[in-house]
Amino acid sequence: MCNLYSATTNVQAMRELFRVKPENDRLGNAEPRTAIWPKYPGPVVRTDDGGERELVEMNWGFLTKSVSKKTGKELKPQAWNNARDDKVRTNGLWKNSFLKRRCLIPASSFREAKGKRPATDFWFALMGDEPRPPFAMAGLWQPTPPALATSLDTPTGLSHTVVTTTSNDIVRPVHPSRMVVILDPSDYETWLNGSPEEALALLRPYPSDRMKIVMDGIGILRDGEPSD
Repeated sequence: MCNLYSATTNVQAMRELFRVKPENDRLGNAEPRTAIWPKYPGPVVRTDDGGERELVEMNWGFLTKSVSKKTGKELKPQAWNNARDDKVRTNGLWKNSFLKRRCLIPASSFREAKGKRPATDFWFALMGDEPRPPFAMAGLWQPTPPALATSLDTPTGLSHTVVTTTSNDIVRPVHPSRMVVILDPSDYETWLNGSPEEALALLRPYPSDRMKIVMDGIGILRDGEPSD
């Protein structure tokens, strides 16, 4: 389960990569972010009512009510930051968003942790000329229920979640079962506006040979091997 990612690409570069017109950029002077956690805002690309792409801020995680089993008192809402690929068409929390509200989640790397007390962090990025080339994760979005939005420190009125699939060979040693869905740029339009069947076909592990581990809890790694 992914619960931390980075989006260090500047806003102008994101507009160019995701073909967002300057007038449809709602991020303003947002700074690159080295860490985006559940319940906190991050940049998202969605299609607006006019069919154009726009860059907006959304809090990470679909919020649901949480009640104590012991006392029956209401607790802080849960943030569902990952949606399984095999449940996006059937689970009530994801279904409508998969059918009507798919989005692109800009990222430059994502973290998975291995072990406990202490856990070791592994950051995964794409191969390329840059240390952490920008990419897009498959996402879903929805309006944040107003009654639950009050629990957020920086509410945006919108929430997003990251779709996950089975792990590929580079992620599996760290997280044996799941990894985020990374989309090819040629598939962005299909994910945003294609049919449910076309979108579902994109939910697959990203090729391992196009990825690398860029950092763990010890130091910088290159192509999965520790540096000198």
